[in-house]
This record gives sequence, C-alpha cells and structure tokens, in this order.
Amino acid sequence: MYRTASIAGSLSLVASLAAQIFGGPDLEKPAPPAPATGPSAPGEQVVVVYNLNLEPESRQVAEHYAARRGVPARQLIGLPLPRTEAMSRTEFRERLQKPLVAALAERGLARFPDPGASPNTPGLPAARVRYLVLAYGVPVKITADTNLQENVPEKLAAPLRRNEAAVDSELAALPRLEAGALLTGAIANRFYGTTNVAALHPTNGLFLVTRLDGPTPQVARDLVDRALAAETNGLFGRAYFDVRSLPTNSPYYKGDAWIRDAAETARRQGFETVLDEAPGTFPAWLPMPQIALYAGWYDRHVCGPFTRAPVEFMPGAVAYHLHSFSARMVRSARADWVGPLLALGAAATMGCVDEPYLDLTPHVGIFFTWLLTLRHHFAEAAYAAMPALSWQITVIGDPLYRPMAREPRELHAELERTRSPLLPWSVLRVVNLNLAAGEPVPPLIVYLRQHPLTATSALLAEKLGDLYRQENQPERALAQYRTALGLDPSPNQRLQLWFKVIDLLVAAGREGEALEFYAAFFREHPDYPDRARFYEQALPLARKAGDAARVAQFEQELARLRPPPPPATNAAPAEPSANGPARPQSSGPIPTP
Repeated sequence: MYRTASIAGSLSLVASLAAQIFGGPDLEKPAPPAPATGPSAPGEQVVVVYNLNLEPESRQVAEHYAARRGVPARQLIGLPLPRTEAMSRTEFRERLQKPLVAALAERGLARFPDPGASPNTPGLPAARVRYLVLAYGVPVKITADTNLQENVPEKLAAPLRRNEAAVDSELAALPRLEAGALLTGAIANRFYGTTNVAALHPTNGLFLVTRLDGPTPQVARDLVDRALAAETNGLFGRAYFDVRSLPTNSPYYKGDAWIRDAAETARRQGFETVLDEAPGTFPAWLPMPQIALYAGWYDRHVCGPFTRAPVEFMPGAVAYHLHSFSARMVRSARADWVGPLLALGAAATMGCVDEPYLDLTPHVGIFFTWLLTLRHHFAEAAYAAMPALSWQITVIGDPLYRPMAREPRELHAELERTRSPLLPWSVLRVVNLNLAAGEPVPPLIVYLRQHPLTATSALLAEKLGDLYRQENQPERALAQYRTALGLDPSPNQRLQLWFKVIDLLVAAGREGEALEFYAAFFREHPDYPDRARFYEQALPLARKAGDAARVAQFEQELARLRPPPPPATNAAPAEPSANGPARPQSSGPIPTP
C-alpha cells in the first residue's frame, strides 16, 4: 500500500504591519517575475563572502561550501571585516556594502543602477547571481548609529525608529539601499507571502541572503554537509511544534497560529508530528527522539530537551525558536537559541539579533509550507515568509538546501531498491500520508503487520503500537512497545517507549510491572531532569502494590528532591525594581512578550 497525498498547503496572505507603518506597496499584489537571466545551475547563482581578517577559518568555510555546491572560484569574495559579531553602521557601509557592490559589478555578477537613478525602481538592471552566502566570521549585526540623520516619515511608529539591523537582512535589501532606501526602521518585503518564486530576485530588489555560521568553523562547514545528506537520502524524523495556547483575543495569538499551521503542514507531509499545547515550552524530561523539524516559543535561552544529552537531530534537521533575542550571540554554543541549535546538529535555522516585534518575524506557517509542501529552497522559504527587510532577522543554513527535493514515491522506490537503512522511515511516511489523507486505521495496521521491516524496526513496531492504541487495543499496543524495546531504539526513543509502556500498565492496573520499569528508569538515569515528577507518579503505585521498601525509598527521594519550604517570616515583600523591563506604549508594533 502506498498512496501519495497531494496536499496544496494554504498560504495565509495577511496584511503586513510593515505595509501599515511604511506605506509600502500592497503585499498581496502579485510581484513581477524576474527576468530570465543568468546561469541555471544553482551553485553558479551564489556569491560567497568571507572575512579576510579571520584567516584561515572564514575562507575555509567559504571554500568548503563552494566545493560542495559548485560555486565558481571567481564568486568567492574576501573582504577585510571586523572579527566581532557586531559592526558599526559606518563599518558596514565602508567595509562591506560598498566593496561588495564594487566586486559584484567588476566581476560581471550584478549591475547596479547609475547614480541618480530613480528610487522608484529599486531592482537591479541585471544580475547573474541570486544568493549571497556569508561565511563564518562575517559580522552578524549592525549596531545602532545615534548620529544618523534621515527624513523619517512621521507615521513611523516610535519603537521602529531604530537603525540597527541584521547584516543578512540589510544585504537582502542591497538594491534598495543603493537606491536610497531609509536605514531607519524596516523595509516592507513586497514578496512576503508571494507564490511566485521567480520574483525573489535581485532584479526585483531582493537578494536571498543566508549565512554559514555557528559556534565553530566546523559547525559552519557542517551545515552544507547536513543539507546535502538530507537532499540525497530524504529528510526523515519526527516533527515537534510548541505553542503557548494563548486566547484568540491575545495580541500574540498569531504566533501560536503560525506554529499550528506549520504543525499541520508537517503532518500532511507524512512526518510523525507532536504539537505541545501546554503554556510552557517542551519540558526537559520529554524524550524527543529523532528530531527532523522543530518550531516553538518563548524562552530566552535554549531550554528543555535541548539541554539534556543526547539531542537527536536527524541529518538536515530544521529548527527555529521564536524569541526577540534568539540570535543575539550566534557563535555561542550555550547562549540564546541559534548557536546551541546549530551546535547540537540542526542544519538550518533563523533568529533575531535584536527586538524585531512579533509582526515582523518570519511567518512560520508560510515558511514550512514553502519548504515542505512546495519543496522550495531554504532561502526561498525564509524570504517568502519574511515581512520585512533591513531589520533584525538572520537566516543560517545553506540557501540551496531543498529537504523535500525528492518526490516521496520516487525516493521510496530507491530506498527499497538499495535496501537503505532509512527505508523504515519512508514506510512510516507511507502510513502517515495515508492517515493525513483520511484513510482508516485498520488497513494501515494490516499494512504494518504484514510489512517485513516491522519485525526488525523499533520505529515501525512503535508506530504499530500507536495504531493499536488509537484503536483501543491496549494489550496489542503494549506487546508492540515491548517488541520495539528489543529492536535497538535510539536512547530517547527507548525512554519514550518506557513511558508509553508505563502508561498502559498503570491503566491496566498492573502496578507491579509498572514499578519495575520505574525502578529501571531510576537506576539507569540518576540525573534525569525533574526526577521528583517521576517519583510522585511511582509512589502511589508502590503504595497500592504494598511494596513497603519502594514506598520508603520513593518517599526519601522526594523529601531530598523537594524539601519543605522555609518557615514564613514577617518581613515586608520587596518592592519591584524601578529598572525592570519596559515595553513601548504604542499602538504600532506588538513586541514579542
């Protein structure tokens, strides 16, 4: 059985805050197609920029990418840039923007308008390249220039009267900057939500800019290798999405709505999809095995399962956490989100170098629709989902990465022909595509029971157990989970199976068997996060089973892990700090919370 579901994902073309504030063009108006110029080979449409002052690391990242993607040597441009992540507005203009424009023109890669040309046509007259890749060592953000004087429209909301920006986002608007666009505030991306992929082109005023960056040069080099592995063999794994379950009248509800859209897109494309609707982020105790996709919000620094080893990112994984300062430090493996996600194994991500305000962050639903359903490149998906340019968003990963480049049916046939170890994942996708298309569960149970790989794959045995559980057949589900435990699951999948087995045993009143699994868990994972939570679950089972020794053990552990609070005092409560965080009082943009 193999039926491919043809899902046309919906692109929600919302009215952009950028258009409201800047009086920009109608963002729902179809963009003009780009002229059919330049080479067709994707690598020949890429320029790689690296930092001559960070030798040899930056150059080696650039050369590695060029070798893997077939970028001509003449399209590697080295510039003497600051070695820091931040650069001033003057440094950006004099050491990056002007030399880059000159190099592109001298090498015949892009022709910029003559000085004095009309700013009403901010696209380039011609461009042989479409993508700019910034190698490790190129600064990430432009700091604010308090001396910049511009004729800013009065209607520009006060919180947006800033000129700091992500370097990537500023260069994406390079044709418009050269035509005299304001540096204060953001520039509305008139291709936000477009379905015309050809319009995303410098001749229409937009470079597709990403960076190969991260905590180390090796991490930066790995990004293209991870992308190519997924393009060749398929992007497989599980999808995890984390909403906050905000009320629909919340000004931040749209963030939840975007992530829900993304989760539905992943589900319809056959990914085993988890949508967490608890108010907080994913808890640290959640196993989270075999991550292919992740999107969530809203914690300041990397947290939850991403702080507990092992983190099981699959080859080509795409991960994004929405936070105002998720990319404040890209080259740290511990701070914020972008650096840690890349260090842990993600192949592509996005982040904010400074407060962007929610309306001007990427629309996650559009992004995943373009990436998964429409099967576009990573850079195309990122910029189609970007409401604004010359703003705070950095995009990290191979711009040419197409995780869904292979049609599922054709890929499945090849994996079968080559007896690939990834074939169980493709079989799982077959099941999930049929479920997404509305097929009933019983025939899919039969399909998995009869498939020879189910007897040897922990992945498929677990899925068969899930289907049995869905059909209210707990004993059969339990048998499949036990089988899966004997088929060499990954460390986090093993934990996930344990927790499923415990749930079914407790529901069946088999407390003694459940206690044995708890005992093994406590023995093998002495430092597991939130151990008190598991002791609280196990203690009533031990009491009901009459296991006095374990009752005493669990009570002792709980007393150690959760000591009683100190006695209350009569001291007056502390006054709130006068220097606490403040938010602009404005009817303009909505800050991220």
